[in-house]
Amino acid sequence: MPRVRVHQHVNPLAPYFRFAPEPLEIERVFANPKLPLHLDIGSARGRFLLKMAAKEKQRNFLGVEIREPLVEEANRVAGEQNLTNLHYEFCNAMVALDRLVEKFPANLLQTVTIQFPDPWFKKKHAKRRMVNAELVETVLKHLAEKGKIFVQTDIEFLAGEMFELFGQNQGLREIGIDENPFPVKTEREKAVEEKGLKIYRRVFEKRPEQPA
Repeated sequence: MPRVRVHQHVNPLAPYFRFAPEPLEIERVFANPKLPLHLDIGSARGRFLLKMAAKEKQRNFLGVEIREPLVEEANRVAGEQNLTNLHYEFCNAMVALDRLVEKFPANLLQTVTIQFPDPWFKKKHAKRRMVNAELVETVLKHLAEKGKIFVQTDIEFLAGEMFELFGQNQGLREIGIDENPFPVKTEREKAVEEKGLKIYRRVFEKRPEQPA
């Protein structure tokens, strides 16, 4: 199947992308909405989730991506493979993830992945980076107790920035890791490893709520 051509970078602060999506109703997009949920933020072409959903049928997978043509292509491929535990949504996670996930049932979200997000190298573009304090709070709010967030990038300064945003949150504890804990790697991860470059990885786990 020919690949859909899209811009590699889109400005998440442009008016077109600053929309509020309708809250996602899990029961309308998955055959079994009660399965544990994995959320991939910035799913790009969705191939990571495509392979994960095929391997782990007892889990639902949701990809969120800002480039709408990639979402449409990914959902089409998922449909062709009859993966009823996989769905993708067009959403600007940086500004609207809280709106998209506000109807998620409690304790359904078990794992979250953020892999190789756009670093927006220029200082004046730093505000366009996807991981911000609002996104961290949204993820933590909906993550099940002991749920895990996996973050990785090959950009050192971006790793430090993201790890600090998650790590300074008192509701999370940091787990240092060397290897990807999932059985599937993104295309970017494989390309970086083939070049022998360093990848910075962390897992953050939601702490149990303390009794009042």
